[in-house]
Amino acid sequence: MPFPRLAALMLGALIAALPARAAELVLNLGGAALRLRTAELLARPDAASITIPADVSYAMAERRYRAVPLRALLGAMEGVETVEAQASDGFASQIPAALLRSGPAEPWIAVEDPAAPWPVLPGKAASAGPFYLVWRNPAASDVRPEQWPYMLARLTAVAPPLRRWPQLAVAASLPAGDPARHGAEVYVTQCLACHRMKGAGAGEMGPDLGAPMPALAYLTEAGLRALIRDPAAVRTWPARAMPAFDEAALPPAELEALVAYLRHQAGL
Repeated sequence: MPFPRLAALMLGALIAALPARAAELVLNLGGAALRLRTAELLARPDAASITIPADVSYAMAERRYRAVPLRALLGAMEGVETVEAQASDGFASQIPAALLRSGPAEPWIAVEDPAAPWPVLPGKAASAGPFYLVWRNPAASDVRPEQWPYMLARLTAVAPPLRRWPQLAVAASLPAGDPARHGAEVYVTQCLACHRMKGAGAGEMGPDLGAPMPALAYLTEAGLRALIRDPAAVRTWPARAMPAFDEAALPPAELEALVAYLRHQAGL
C-alpha cells in the first residue's frame, strides 16, 4: 500500500476514535449568552418526558421526548420582541417573543440523547436533533409549522422583521384591508425562515423570492399556488427540501394573501 494512502487511513482512524464534540444550544436573549450542552439539559431537575400527539416534523405522528420547558430558560427578556431560531441546516424562523413567553401553547426544547437517537426525519438523512423546539397545545396559540425548528442551534433576540428589514413591508399607500398587507405577515411567519425577500431574512435553505428577479416574474400565479401546495408535483430534485403546505398549514385565504404580497413585491 503506498505510504500516502496508509497515512490517510491512519489519520482517518485516529479522527474517528476521538470523542465527538458535544452538541451545544446557544441562547443569546439580551443578557450573557448561555451555552447549554446535551448532558446539562438532560440533567436539569425540570427535564421531563413529554408526549407530542401530532409532531409537525414527523408527519404528524405521536412522538415522545425528553425535554426542558423553554420558558424556564428564557429569563426576563426585557424589551425583546422577536426571537430568531437558527438551525444548523440554514433554517431561521422569526418567532414573536410573546408567543414564547406566555400563553396556553407551551414551548419545550426536546433534547436528543446520543445513547437513544431519534429516528430520521421523513425524506431527510438525519433526525430532528440534537435540539428541537416542540409545542404542547399548539393550536391554542395558533403556532404555525415553521415555528417548530428542528436541528436547533441558537435562539437570538432580534428586532421585529419589518423593522429589521424594511424591504419586507408593503407600500404605505396600500389600503388597510388590502390582502397584500396580511400576505406580508404570512410571508414572515411561513416563508421567511427559508426564503429571503430582496435580501431580507436570515434563512439559507431556499432561493430569495424577490431578487435578483421577483418570483412572479418567472412563475405564473397558478404555478406558484401549485408549488406551495405540493412542490414535488411541480418540480423536484434530490436536494429539494420544501414541504407541501396543505390547507391545515396554510388556509386558502392565507395562500391568496401570500400571492397578493408576492404580486405587490413584483410591482404587478
